[in-house]
Amino acid sequence: HVQLVESGGGLAQPGGSLRLSCRASGFTFKDYHIGWFRQTPGKEREEVARISGRAGSSWYDDSVKGRFTASRDNTANTAYLQMSKLRPADTAIYYCAAQENRWTESPLWPHEYPHWGQGTQVTVS
Repeated sequence: HVQLVESGGGLAQPGGSLRLSCRASGFTFKDYHIGWFRQTPGKEREEVARISGRAGSSWYDDSVKGRFTASRDNTANTAYLQMSKLRPADTAIYYCAAQENRWTESPLWPHEYPHWGQGTQVTVS
């Protein structure tokens, strides 16, 4: 069955870095775009980064552009989100998600992604 397993969250100081990983199984990984979302209490889950299936394209929300980098290793069925210059406002639960068909230069809605990881907490303090 389809599974996305995240790791790499934790505590970082402002200005620091963390790298999240998202290991996939149960589907043809290279055929799926991977989106990275984050959610804080009382707010909707929002997409902040996305990388295309074959890693030829990426998109970033303005809030993370220049600080976060999405990448993937299709041979390892794993996607990454490198987060640098972290700010307290980046504190959230981060999720990776997979979908096949949608690509825009604007954030996608959570319902457009059928497959989700369990989430990992990132705290910047």
